[in-house]
Amino acid sequence: MNNIAIIIPSRLNAVRLPNKPLKLINNKEMILHVHAAAKNSDIGQVIVATPDKEILELIKKNNGQAVLTSSKHKTGTDRIFEVFEKELNSKPEIVINFQGDMPNLDSNVIKDLAEHMKKNLCDIGTLASHFSNNYEEKDPNVVKVLTEKKIVNKSYAKAVDFFRTSNKPLSKHTYHHVGIYAFTNKALIRYISLERSKLEIERKLEQLRALENKMTIDVGYIDACPLSVDTESDLVAVKKLMER
Repeated sequence: MNNIAIIIPSRLNAVRLPNKPLKLINNKEMILHVHAAAKNSDIGQVIVATPDKEILELIKKNNGQAVLTSSKHKTGTDRIFEVFEKELNSKPEIVINFQGDMPNLDSNVIKDLAEHMKKNLCDIGTLASHFSNNYEEKDPNVVKVLTEKKIVNKSYAKAVDFFRTSNKPLSKHTYHHVGIYAFTNKALIRYISLERSKLEIERKLEQLRALENKMTIDVGYIDACPLSVDTESDLVAVKKLMER
């Protein structure tokens, strides 16, 4: 496998932090930081998938590739698939869904994830890290992933469950999920053909659709905790990190 595409879903109409792709960090829009991280991984074509002309024009103005997608998609993966199917003619063998709200993700971990996917050991690959503090373990904005066994730097294990909160103490094999997903060509096509699952809708976590339909998800450990910007406080935190 060597035909890889990184597709970044991005939209202005986020409920918790409207217009977040255009929020400035170091005097540069967040989506441009994400786009730069994807480009710097140097593993394949990078496309921003957006329903918003403002984002489209910003990416193109900065010499990037962007595609205007439908505004009716229910999930980011639906948006990814539109670009995969219509713009890329369903050709890439690996498709990486890189969330548009992780501006401080290290480009090297994207490259490592792609290398794992080339081994053809799973349907979907994703990443996880340690919890930075006890508050994160209880924070519903921090997605948790439970794996079959312990994972250490650059090692992978099968995902057992994804959740936001738990009434029980967390298992020692529970990690802070990092929202990036790599699909094989066949897995993406199959995933999109499936109905949204019960747990996916209840927990608002797309990856549960895959697990509930017996698709395998490998989780790789990274020794860093990139911030996903969902709220104003997340934005403040990531700005402190990136503007040092």
